[in-house]
Amino acid sequence: MKIIEKEVLSLQDKEVLLQLWNNEYPEQLNYQTMDDFDSYLDALSDKNHYLLIDGEDKIKGWAFTFLRNDEDWFAIILNQDVQGKGKGSLLINQLKKNKDSLNGWVIDHENDVKQNQEQYKSPLLFYSKNGFVVCKETRIENEKMSAVKINWKR
Repeated sequence: MKIIEKEVLSLQDKEVLLQLWNNEYPEQLNYQTMDDFDSYLDALSDKNHYLLIDGEDKIKGWAFTFLRNDEDWFAIILNQDVQGKGKGSLLINQLKKNKDSLNGWVIDHENDVKQNQEQYKSPLLFYSKNGFVVCKETRIENEKMSAVKINWKR
């Protein structure tokens, strides 16, 4: 597996990433159209994308960093078939090389289901193992998401 860094995604990349997003994130976070997905990505500033590519040149994971309220934020998604095999840590470590601090939202419960109706498993333990601290006082609660903020500092 290799990681490819990109500032701009191709349409083909976006099609694969939209499917990955919709397959692995909770159902209520899904994007119905490429236009909706594009609008989300276009609204992010100072983006960098990191694609995890397997030996057959297929995208198996995606992480991206962006700027929000003068803080560096990130998101990461792994295809189910590579989860639990160290690939997420590989991506996180790549993000950490270019940043002094990273922030993210993490779903900290297991009440959501994915598009295929499987339970969405909270990745909170993964982030703790990778040096992130839970900011218990900072939460997002809305119709799409119930999550806690996490932070990593160099």
